Amino acid sequence: MKSEKEVEEFYKRLKEQLISDTTWPAEYYYKFIIPASLDKIAEIEAIFDATDAVITTRDSKTGKYTSLSIKVKLNSPDIVIEKYMEVSKIEGVISL
Repeated sequence: MKSEKEVEEFYKRLKEQLISDTTWPAEYYYKFIIPASLDKIAEIEAIFDATDAVITTRDSKTGKYTSLSIKVKLNSPDIVIEKYMEVSKIEGVISL
């Protein structure tokens, strides 16, 4: 598990990259892997509920995991990071 400082540094670098590489507002693509659970999918969908996000899911061959691809138009890098942080609170989520 990463330390709080490592996580903070990661998001700082991500924000700098998003500012320099992207004109805002812009479409952003999220990809998450979660243990197969309708409840966890619903939690992630709720985080993006008011954003007009297009969410697609795909189950792994074994059915143990589900990948979520989320395409959403956001107004700033801060919102991108905010969404990552909200999703990271859900147990078992891997952000790609």
